[in-house]
Amino acid sequence: MREEQWPVGASVTVDQLTESPYEVLASLRAVEPVSWVPATGAWFVTRRDCAIEAMKDTLRFTVDDERFTTARVLGTSMLSLDGPEHARHRQAFVKPFRPKLVREQVEARIVEHARRLMSATLESDQPELRAGVAGPLAVATILDVLGLPEVDADDVLRWYGAFGDAIVALTVGEDMPAEIGDRLASLYGHVGDAMASDDPSLVRQLVDDAVLRDDEIPAAVAVVMFGAIETSEGMTANAFWHLLSHPETLDRVRADRSLIAVAIDESLRLEPAAAVVDRYTTVDVELGGVSIPAGELVTISLLAANRDPEVFADPDRFDIDRPNLAQHVTWAVGPHTCLGLHVARAETRAALEAFLDAEAELGVQFVLVSESVGPRGLIFRKPESVFLGSGTHH
Repeated sequence: MREEQWPVGASVTVDQLTESPYEVLASLRAVEPVSWVPATGAWFVTRRDCAIEAMKDTLRFTVDDERFTTARVLGTSMLSLDGPEHARHRQAFVKPFRPKLVREQVEARIVEHARRLMSATLESDQPELRAGVAGPLAVATILDVLGLPEVDADDVLRWYGAFGDAIVALTVGEDMPAEIGDRLASLYGHVGDAMASDDPSLVRQLVDDAVLRDDEIPAAVAVVMFGAIETSEGMTANAFWHLLSHPETLDRVRADRSLIAVAIDESLRLEPAAAVVDRYTTVDVELGGVSIPAGELVTISLLAANRDPEVFADPDRFDIDRPNLAQHVTWAVGPHTCLGLHVARAETRAALEAFLDAEAELGVQFVLVSESVGPRGLIFRKPESVFLGSGTHH
């Protein structure tokens, strides 16, 4: 019955949403902005105003549901709670992610990491920016923030690759991979060591502050790490992809680095690293003229909301001159607005600055080479590879 009522949604495939979702999302937004998509077992929201309404209204649309995929993989945390419990879990992490403390305590180290990683990457025979810079920078930064510098960065990237794959598997109705338990045990072991140590760290501070119970801290740290790595890696890699794919815009940024901030925002709008967020209806609701029963999964497409032509003219174009480009909803809105957005911005800016500095020092302007593979992903979207070639010398 639903398939007959929402034929566009019924025709959508997981492959379409993963590989090149833009056209199908535009079709949904135009005729079925709130539609039933059987391929994902969810109501799909593609219009910006409806997306904002659902994200802000935590009484009717909640993350606090046993089916919530991130909680099933990583455990209960601020991502899977609403109301007072969400506020308590979030409060434990608010202070270190404030803009002032990010600037004073983290930014210099981010710049240092970005320069080191960029230098090493550009010295390789085939420089690639996602694996060489974006991913390792996200890991190094969050390990600094948490005070876990002894944890092996390669191990962390493997853990979080597995966690991301598990969340996608659950989303499409597959079983959770068996190795997740071992990966979590390894991560929780490091967190437990930091909790027991007298060495100063954010993890140790969580114990001392006692906002969270000791048994809640490992999952809370795991989720903060996951958000900081998965989405920050994607954000930085996507920014490189968009600028290198638009040489004329990159030339403008080379000539005027004050444009870096708007280039980052336009990249965030065009390709959010977290393409969707999930909610569950707590009561029978109406959204965008569609009646949704209680207890149903509602998937909000941030990717589609950011390309809503009612808000953004020529929405599929990368345009750093948009007067309203900061109106994107990539960070989400409402109580679950991204906690680490200031750290993530600092990372992407530092990576772009390190890239431009390296070009100037080497006297070369790099170009994107054809072996590169652009953004893809059902939930988390990023380029598979951002390979560089030498373009023009100057």
